[in-house]
Amino acid sequence: MGDYISAWQCIGCGRLEAHGDCVGICQDRKVRLVHASDHEALQAEVEQARRRSAALEAVVRQIASVTPRGGEWERTYKALQESARRALAAAPGVAAPADPPPEAAGVTTRSR
Repeated sequence: MGDYISAWQCIGCGRLEAHGDCVGICQDRKVRLVHASDHEALQAEVEQARRRSAALEAVVRQIASVTPRGGEWERTYKALQESARRALAAAPGVAAPADPPPEAAGVTTRSR
C-alpha cells in the first residue's frame, strides 16, 4: 500500500483539495477515495481472515496427511475433530461445539 495523501475536505460538499507543485500539465479527473479509518478497519479484517484461513488450512492439511493405525479410526477421527474445534474456537465470531471430546491417541502421519 502507498502512503496516505493529506488533503482538505469540505464538510458541506465533500470537495477534496491537496496542494502540490504544478508543472503545467494538470488535468482534473474523477477519483474514488476512502477514509483512512475505513481503509485501516478493512486491513484489520483482512489480516484476521488470513489468520483464520491459515488455522483452518492447517486442519485440512492434517486431515489430508493422517492415516489411522489399524482399528484406531474412531480415535483418529475424534482427534481430528478436536483440532478442528480448536481452530474454530480461535476464529472470532465462530462458536465451538459444546463438550469437545478429549484429544485421542493413536494417530500417525504420512510423510511426503
